[in-house]
Amino acid sequence: MIQFEYFTLDNGLRVFVHTDKTTPMAAVNVAYNVGSKDEDENRTGFAHLFEHLMFRGSKHIENYDKPLQSVGGENNAYTSSDLTNYHISLPVVNLETAFWLESDRMLGLDFKEEKLEAEKKVVIEEFKQNYLNQPYGDAWLKIHPLAYKVHPYRWATIGKDISHIEGATLQDVEDFFYKYYRPNNAVLVVAGDVEVEQVKALSQKWFGDIPRGEELVRSLPDEPLQDAPRHEDNISNVPMDLIYMVFHIPGRRDTTYYAADLLSDVLGRGRSARLHQRLVKEKNLCSSIRAYVTGSMEPGLLVIQAFANQDVDLKEIEKEIWGIIHELQSQMIEESELQKVKNKAESTIVFNEVELLSRSSRLAYYAIMGDASRINHESALIQAITPTQIRSMAQTVFTTEKTSTLYYLSK
Repeated sequence: MIQFEYFTLDNGLRVFVHTDKTTPMAAVNVAYNVGSKDEDENRTGFAHLFEHLMFRGSKHIENYDKPLQSVGGENNAYTSSDLTNYHISLPVVNLETAFWLESDRMLGLDFKEEKLEAEKKVVIEEFKQNYLNQPYGDAWLKIHPLAYKVHPYRWATIGKDISHIEGATLQDVEDFFYKYYRPNNAVLVVAGDVEVEQVKALSQKWFGDIPRGEELVRSLPDEPLQDAPRHEDNISNVPMDLIYMVFHIPGRRDTTYYAADLLSDVLGRGRSARLHQRLVKEKNLCSSIRAYVTGSMEPGLLVIQAFANQDVDLKEIEKEIWGIIHELQSQMIEESELQKVKNKAESTIVFNEVELLSRSSRLAYYAIMGDASRINHESALIQAITPTQIRSMAQTVFTTEKTSTLYYLSK
């Protein structure tokens, strides 16, 4: 159980406090309710670009890292389709340094042409290195638009095209910042050997005067129900053929999401899962195979990914995968098999609650999702899933007309 209290400043900043008296460290997360799903389809990659720009100096602090390192702190950030999270770990005696740094970034960045151009080059190089010049790196650049036709999940967090970042102007990024990086569109999580009144005082001192932004109301288009199979072939200079099969599932806010998550685990989490046992161990068709969910807040994807052994046709692998799927649709899973994947899911949750920073990051995530208490209910939701729900989810998710398949073929 992750105990926490929360309050809201007059400017709309929501502050969550998790007290842990056992550690001399503190973790501070500032999560902004903006991800790649909030971007203009002709200006993608901006949320990720800001992950870089936020470390380039703010209104009154030229160098972000140096003062943090001088008090024994470290920092990082991540961007997803749904949110952007900046986090700091530092000795709790130096907690106020984190408030000083993060509040000045929220107040305003040091917007300069040369800083923007430098970070654009970094992001463009990252795009090339991780997505274009790496074997299979562009697979998800193809899967997103294959699976989504309307919803903004149809482009990856890095962006849809390099040209969108190349063409970003100083005015573009300033507009994006002052629209989304406002206190009323953010969550502050403070964890460690701290008291609520102490955090209230620091929050008011450092964040209280930052003006709130316009009230944002998301109006994301719903992805239409897929009614025909989609298939794409990609031929590239890669060592092995690879197949992706993706299916639409509920978003993370939906409690039925956990049935889809466990269903993916039954299929492809670890060497004891059905796909590995059948296609790798028994039939020697694949060198590796796994299944997983994207875990997004909006309706996401269940993904089956398999590397073919040499001279094995991907169609044969696809046929075997459907055979296993049909078993799950027609036969009730044994309680023992279901409990095994529940235990794995439970162990992941417990592991993520060991470290203070991980706890605070998860709390920030659920707060942005709109239900911070979900952090303490997730285990119960997982344990409540029944074999009947697994079979029902398999019948709902796995239909031919709802399948999007990418063959990534070796030259």
